[in-house]
Amino acid sequence: MKFGGTSVSSKKRWDNVAEIVSDRLAEGFKPIVVCSALSGISDEIEKMLAKIPDHSYKENLERFEKRHLSLAEEMGLDAEAWLKEYFTQVAQLTRGAALVGEVTPRLHARVMAYGELLAPALGAAYLNKLGIAARWQDVREVLIVKEEENVFASQSYLSANCYYEPDDNTLEILSGNISEVVLTQGFIARNQKGETVLLGRGGSDTSAAYLSAMLHAERCEIWTDVPGIYSANPLLVPKARLIKHLNYEEAQEISAMGAKVLHPDCIEPLWDKSIPLHIRCTKRPKMTGTIISEDISRGLAQVKAIVSKEKMTLISLDSQAMWKQSGFVAKVFGCFAKHGISVDLVSTSETNISVTLDNLEGPFHDQTIESLMTELAPFGRVKKKDSCASISLVGSSIRKILHKLGDTFSVFEEAGMHMVTQAANDLNMSFVVNENQVGRLVGQLHQILFEHHRNDAVFGTTWSEVFDKNLTAEFPDDIIWWRERQEELLALAAGRTPLYVYNEETLLESVEVLLKLDSVERIFYSMKANPYPDILRLFEKAGLGFECVSPGEIDHLLKTIPGLDPQRIIFTPNFAPRSEYEYGFEQGVRITLDNLFPLEKWPDVFRGRKIMVRIDPGKGRGHHDFVKTAGSHSKFGVAYHQYERLKTLAKENDVHIVGLHAHSGSGILTPDNWRDVASFLASLAEDLPEVETLNLGGGLGVVEKPGQIALDMEKVDQNLQGVRDAFPHLKLWLEPGRFLVAQAGVLLARVTQLKQKQNYSYVGVDTGMNSLIRPALYGSYHHIINLSATEGRKKLRVNVVGPICESGDVLGNDRRIASPKSGDVLLIATVGAYGHAMSSNYNMRPPAQETLLPARK
Repeated sequence: MKFGGTSVSSKKRWDNVAEIVSDRLAEGFKPIVVCSALSGISDEIEKMLAKIPDHSYKENLERFEKRHLSLAEEMGLDAEAWLKEYFTQVAQLTRGAALVGEVTPRLHARVMAYGELLAPALGAAYLNKLGIAARWQDVREVLIVKEEENVFASQSYLSANCYYEPDDNTLEILSGNISEVVLTQGFIARNQKGETVLLGRGGSDTSAAYLSAMLHAERCEIWTDVPGIYSANPLLVPKARLIKHLNYEEAQEISAMGAKVLHPDCIEPLWDKSIPLHIRCTKRPKMTGTIISEDISRGLAQVKAIVSKEKMTLISLDSQAMWKQSGFVAKVFGCFAKHGISVDLVSTSETNISVTLDNLEGPFHDQTIESLMTELAPFGRVKKKDSCASISLVGSSIRKILHKLGDTFSVFEEAGMHMVTQAANDLNMSFVVNENQVGRLVGQLHQILFEHHRNDAVFGTTWSEVFDKNLTAEFPDDIIWWRERQEELLALAAGRTPLYVYNEETLLESVEVLLKLDSVERIFYSMKANPYPDILRLFEKAGLGFECVSPGEIDHLLKTIPGLDPQRIIFTPNFAPRSEYEYGFEQGVRITLDNLFPLEKWPDVFRGRKIMVRIDPGKGRGHHDFVKTAGSHSKFGVAYHQYERLKTLAKENDVHIVGLHAHSGSGILTPDNWRDVASFLASLAEDLPEVETLNLGGGLGVVEKPGQIALDMEKVDQNLQGVRDAFPHLKLWLEPGRFLVAQAGVLLARVTQLKQKQNYSYVGVDTGMNSLIRPALYGSYHHIINLSATEGRKKLRVNVVGPICESGDVLGNDRRIASPKSGDVLLIATVGAYGHAMSSNYNMRPPAQETLLPARK
């Protein structure tokens, strides 16, 4: 039984582990439990090791120690005494590395191992406290690395393979008392010299598979935070379906082509010994999940999953010399082998060889690839393209169903495809595209290939269907405020629908969260998210500033809040005419420039003025391609390579750049984003002595659907405080929009008609994409409930649609809601941002009106 990092990172999760282990004991099994490091710890150690050469690693070391001590305290364990020994060893190793200024692969492996050693140690102590006999065992006593030729030193320590033949020594060490649970480590092993080595990131799955094979296990269970392998990544496609059964070959192909649930290396040992693999969800231990075993679908030609792999590099070699030249391809691939580079996808013609390199786990860096290209140069013209991704249709006997896949190819019409390959094993067809196209393409492909599926022998329930069943257990309280105010909302709906309702309490709570950020000097509300007057007045009273993108927004703001200090307004037009910049200066607001054209063509408008400049950080982030606002495919910001030209123009025209701005996207839930943006801008500010402010944009994501983890705002603050400490003369600003209003808004719509078409149930409501265009535009997910439903109504799976004459007028597909009747009120959640603000009178249907639900006294 292997438990991943998220499954062992809190007392609550360990209580789940204890329950699962107890169930196995009751069934007569002897469980061997393999634990990963606590969630995020391996990343923390990687960052710590990266900082050793400049001696700035100690902050990461402190976080490493604090995380384990906090968990021990939460578990009620007096563990500081024996944890201290491990902490001392890590401190000694890192201090020694800092003295010599180098982290060798051998040291890297030794330090990384401590994350794995501590989790099962805490777990064993906690299980014993609960009355479950448990023993900690060092897995390095039984997992021994294979000695392999032509392996780079770094690879031998950081990405090793182990023997897994049945072994009496392993059986003796791990058997012991039949009622005793053994807890051991994943990810680590030892070589023939007795040194610690790693099995590569994600190697805990492989550890469990090795031990299963060595012990003739009845089965191997991989416990993680998802119920199994899905037909697509549920974070991209909420309607993705659980795959109930796969054979070993299919599972290996799906994991190798990009699915993150399972490490591809774990399949071979189990396949070799015919040991079934069960993927289970720690949060839902009773759910069956995905079972991987012997071939259960031989002869069935079918696509079972759409998987994607990002951060790939494409290398292309053109040469007329390869035409009919014996051994040419072998010599070319010899260059890759010489540099220790593994090739992923391959496509050849008479005059071209194109390959992709998987950068996710590769031990090579840019310098290695440049050396490779230099060595390939004598063979022909070499080209490199970064930021690529592969999208693969994975299943069985793909060649037999090519004639059925015709519709899928239309999806790639505007995708900028670089390569198409059909696997020799007939298990996948892969397309290499630009990385920023993945979300859109996977969603469209899934709709074509799996829209017609219902539960059958292969496919189970959708991701959204599973999580919707227990909504209140999956959403934070601030998402479901409408549960407590159901009667008030129904009373508002009785007067008129469709209707947007904004909850004042939730708005104020969002403001409070942002104002608690000690590292941020000022918050500016990006009012394009929602310009409703009552919201603007509420935010002004709370002390926020405002970010506007048009003269119309400025006029609306000043009309709503007469006498507002213009210095509380940032104006950031994009591809705007000269007159808009002149208008902004006349109003006395702060101007942000995001292109060099105005300085080059209209320098007199800016001469002697103070401005901020928006810089493109080069890499966009966000929940959809259309909201990623950085990178060469985005129209926003001054490109980094134009920075020198910007400084020259500013100096020539007496323009004072007092602030730098960057915005990478929307809906971001990774707390490192704003630190990275701040560090990027701070490095540029060193060449501009008048810069006093860094505007980090917005994009702070909110939880919109079950299963998402909320943005860690304390972590955001800690990260930004580190930048403030390094650059104390610079002030940090944020300009969030969605974060402040999204969760506060719901859309109330009344059921008009019901329709059944074969297995599809449609529920029509009195508004659609004219009020809420985000599902049609972004494929965004909004939770939907039947607000009128009484307790006990049977739940149905339905498609919720509007009255607009467009096939894309869908507010939600495959939603489980209480059985609807004509006249019921449906609630569409998390629509406070870019809902009414993006509405229209399309089809000459007026959009939903708006109202504010006052805070309770």
